[in-house]
Amino acid sequence: MSRIGKKPIAVPSGVTAKIDGQTVKVKGSKGEMSFMVPEVCSIEQSEEGLVVKPREDTKIARSMWGMSRTQVANLMEGVTSGFTKTLEIQGVGYRAAMKGKDLQLNLGFSHEVVHKIPQGVQVAVSGAKQEIITVSGINKQLVGQVASEIRAYRPPEPYQGKGVRYQGEYIFRKEGKKK
Repeated sequence: MSRIGKKPIAVPSGVTAKIDGQTVKVKGSKGEMSFMVPEVCSIEQSEEGLVVKPREDTKIARSMWGMSRTQVANLMEGVTSGFTKTLEIQGVGYRAAMKGKDLQLNLGFSHEVVHKIPQGVQVAVSGAKQEIITVSGINKQLVGQVASEIRAYRPPEPYQGKGVRYQGEYIFRKEGKKK
């Protein structure tokens, strides 16, 4: 039994949730999103909020049950408060800047890296040396994907710690060669 799937999803004030067959549409102050619940699960509205249940007791239904409940809960959180990921750039000469709607990164390559920002995601660059990148939006998957793509250009290396890292991420440092 899914412990996460059993919990009802509370609908915050100012948010409207509409169920149309297998589709859940959520509208809030930040925007509007929808999610298609898999056929092996059912969703219904109760006095506690939205409740996701498996239709039958199969392995696939049980595995989709908790995932579906979490996806709908992420819709609720996204349209009310949104999601943010913060990245830090560390390294001499490493910096970021916004160039129109694109993110321009200087990461020690012979060229500048230009990352196209998709629709629905906002990116801001701050810090004294333009070393902090904030990725925000209402879609948790899209925010995480964009942050991961930016980090993938120059992941932190273990010897000097240079690169792009998530804020608060611990980098295991290695000791260099000894004479």
